[in-house]
Amino acid sequence: MKKAKHLILGIHVTERLVRALPVQQVLTDFGGNIKTRLGLHELDDKEASTGGILLVEFVGADSRFHEFTQKLNAIDGVEAKQLIFDHT
Repeated sequence: MKKAKHLILGIHVTERLVRALPVQQVLTDFGGNIKTRLGLHELDDKEASTGGILLVEFVGADSRFHEFTQKLNAIDGVEAKQLIFDHT
């Protein structure tokens, strides 16, 4: 029996305060496919950084995963990269 793939998407967001709404809209649109979501951003003593990284564990069809990636990459200032563990 073949095990399911692990589909992970790393999302780098610049100017996250400006980009938060369009990114969140895509995340909401694909919410039924998001198993795990982890947000990372730098902090110093005074304020949070303007950039951030999201790690998303995705479940569902490969075509849906690719569509999710494309929609995020279409947002200016956002870069999404796939990491796929096939378990073959």
